[in-house]
Order: sequence, then C-alpha cells, then structure tokens
Amino acid sequence: MLKKLLKEIKNRPFVYSLLALILTAAFAIRVYRINDLLGFYYDQGRDALIIWDFLNNHKWFLIGPTTGLAGIFRGPYYYYLIAPFYFLGRGSPIYPDIFLILTSIISVGFIYYLGMKIQGRIAGIIAATIASFSFYIVTGSKWLSNPTPMLVLSMILVWSMLKVTEGKKWGWPVISFCIGLSLFNFGSSGELFYVPAVITFAIWQRKNLPDLKNLILSIFLFAVTFAPLVFFDFKHGHILANNFYQTFVTEKSFSVSIKSLFLDRTNFYYNVFTKLIFDFRGTLEKIVLGIAALWFLINLPKYIKNKGYVILILLLISPVIGLYFFQGNEGVLYDYYMTGYYLIFVLLLSLVLGDIWRFKIGKLFVLYFLYLFLFANLSIILPRLKTTSSSESILFFDQKQAIDWIYKDAGERSFNVDVYVPPVIPYAYNYLFQWLGTYKYHKLPDSNRAVLLYTLYEVDPPHPERLNAWLDRQKGIGHVIKEEKFGGITVQERIRIK
Repeated sequence: MLKKLLKEIKNRPFVYSLLALILTAAFAIRVYRINDLLGFYYDQGRDALIIWDFLNNHKWFLIGPTTGLAGIFRGPYYYYLIAPFYFLGRGSPIYPDIFLILTSIISVGFIYYLGMKIQGRIAGIIAATIASFSFYIVTGSKWLSNPTPMLVLSMILVWSMLKVTEGKKWGWPVISFCIGLSLFNFGSSGELFYVPAVITFAIWQRKNLPDLKNLILSIFLFAVTFAPLVFFDFKHGHILANNFYQTFVTEKSFSVSIKSLFLDRTNFYYNVFTKLIFDFRGTLEKIVLGIAALWFLINLPKYIKNKGYVILILLLISPVIGLYFFQGNEGVLYDYYMTGYYLIFVLLLSLVLGDIWRFKIGKLFVLYFLYLFLFANLSIILPRLKTTSSSESILFFDQKQAIDWIYKDAGERSFNVDVYVPPVIPYAYNYLFQWLGTYKYHKLPDSNRAVLLYTLYEVDPPHPERLNAWLDRQKGIGHVIKEEKFGGITVQERIRIK
C-alpha cells in the first residue's frame, strides 16, 4: 500500500502538492490563535472537570456527556479519547482541542481519497477544498466537544462500506465499530439513522455479508462501544434503560409528523446543508446550488449505477426521512445533531461538481462555484482569526486574564470566588481555577469563608434581569473595592459585610 501511495504521489506531483497545500492551510486556520480563541464554556468545563478527577483522583467513569435528552447519556469513550491530551498538556484544554483538530484534518485526507476512488482526483480536490474551508466545518473542527470526531468517523464509515462492496469482508467490523462509537459515544440524534442506512446496505450487499469470523468480530466491537453504559445501568438500578423507555416509548419521541413540523424539518435540512457551502445564500448562491441539484437529479439514473454514490445517498436519505418523525427533545433539533453527515453531503456535492467538470463549460461553472465558495467562507473565517476582546466577547484569552487578575490582586491573602455565567452553572470557571490554581499559582480559592471575595460575571444579553438579580444579591454579601473588565467578563474585588 505504501509503494502504491508513493507511486501515486510521484506520478501526480501537481495534484498532491495542491492537496498538501490545502491540508496545511486547513490546519493553519484551525489552530491559529487557538490559545486565545478557544471556546471554553459550560460543556467544556463539565467535561474537563470529569477528566481532571480521572487523571488526578483516579476516579473512573462509565458514562460520558449528556445527549440533551433527559436522563440519557453517551458512553465514556470521548472522555477517554481526549484524557491523554489533558495529561500531556498538564490540564490545558488546548492540547485535546488540537488533537480533535488533527482528526478533522485526517477527515479531509479521507474525503479526498473517497472522492478520487468513487469518481476521480478532481472530485477529491473539490471535496478537500470544501471540507477545509467551509466556515461551519472549520468551526465544528475546532469545537472541544464530543461531536467533533464524527467528521472523521463518518468518512471511515463510508470508506469501510465502499470496501465491503469490493468484497472486503473485514469492512463489516469497521462499520460495526463506527456505528457503535457514533451511536453511543460521539454522535447526537442524527447518527441514530446510520443504523437503518446500514441495514439497507446489508440487504443490498447480501452477497458480501460477513463470514463467521468477521460477524463475531463485528458483534464484539459493537458491544464494546456500549458495554460501559450497560455496566452503569446495572449498577444504578436500570436508570438509563428506564429513561430511554420514558423518552422513546412513553413520550412517543417518534410519531407521525404534523404539517408545521414537516415544514420546519424541511427548512432545517435546507439550512444545515446549504450553509456548509454558503453562509449567506443570495441569488447567485441559490442559482449555483440549484444548478448542481438539478444536475444531480437529471443524472441520478447514471449515478445509482456507481456504488459509491449509492452509499452516500443511503446515508443521507436515512436521517432526512427519519428526523421528520423525531419529536424528542421537545421537537428541537440543533445543527450539530447532523455533524456525522456534513462531510457525506460535501462528498456527494463534490462528486456532482466533478462530473460537471468533464465539460468545457462545466469547468467554468465549477471554477466559479469554488470562487464563490472560497470568497464567501474566507471572508468570514479570516476576520474571525483577528478577533479581539469586545464588551460582549467571552474569549479563552479573556477568561485566563480575569483569573490572572484575581490571583495577582489577592497575593498571599485567602479568598473566595462567586461566579455568574448565563448557563447558571460555572463549570468552565470551576475548571479554570482548578487548573491554573494548581499548575500556575499553586493555590486554590479557599473552601472556607474568607473576608476577601471576588465576584466574576459574564454579560448576559438575552436575560439581563437574571444578571441584575444576581448582582443585587451580591450587594448584601460584600462591598465592591475595585473592578476590572476583560472583554465581556467583569471581575470585582469585594470585602464581605460582617
């Protein structure tokens, strides 16, 4: 395989020089100023505190982050995946975030390979370009959260399904493992629909079903992905099973969709997928997307003769149909629920553009499409890399500065901290004080009542009344001596009222 790869690169120096440039640029825009711009909020702090307990107090866990559905949790593998990088970084969240960014760059390499394999190198380059510079994919790649690995997992899933169509039965264990990780550990509601897509795929590829060895391995790997949840459930009186039953059976999370919900879902699909290409969809953007969609529909009879196209279509149709009937989480869907389908959509679109490229006028269209795409996305990405503190910004840089100010102002004095953040529970600051207090200042806020109190609060534009009520309560606790602002964060030194 290595010899084939080296020969391929040697025979196509321009293509692989271009790919190397794309990958380098993709990595650069994801890591540039990550130490300043990292989003470290409620979820990130919650996850980091659990991993801190694991690394420092050897507290093992069997469940991972919440799914957003009441009482239903993911498996723990996201925590175990990023824990080594918290360890290497001595608690710094930058290290695990860079690791997740690297997985997204691997997914770009995968999408190039799949585009080349299914149709050709042009399609691969187009796919790598869109995956590298789509504003929403770049943002998702930098997100220190459990859906981020879905970018690479989705590409591994497509690759393994493609291998099965080639008669490689070892693809089934890979498929099984990918689905289990997606369904129980990293994915959100959308990845549930990998299951019906793969069942349909298995019926279609029944001649290539796994032999006994690969079937046993597939079952074992799938079981491994949810085994910790089963252990946790038995240990805690089947609380997860009861919550699952309550959500999906008692509350009827899946039911026939009413007209308004059907329209909402259709609009949701349109927004989720088209904004991967253009954040703003004006007349020109709608025209080029419409031409690509029309080309796809006209050539669909030809495309379904290609197994790669069929795999992508199966994977995309499954959630589009299934989520029409999903009414869990009070009927609310978030964009990140579809993270496992971002690159699948990009790959299918790129194959269509690669097909259009075969014609002279098609080349002009594709070049214009890519021009519109790059201009639209880089005009958002590049200014955001230069982001500085503002009165409403909550940047990682500001958070660290605020904590630094507290420690420097307190000096050797013992102090308490009271924090207000819009999500109410200040997990992010709990962790940042734990991390910086341990490794940088070798001192933690006092657990006992201290005369010196620091109040730290973030702006809350949607609910200023909540912040005002919190500040009113603080007036009865301590007098403000001085304060400093760091972006949208205010820190006050207070002396407690006796």
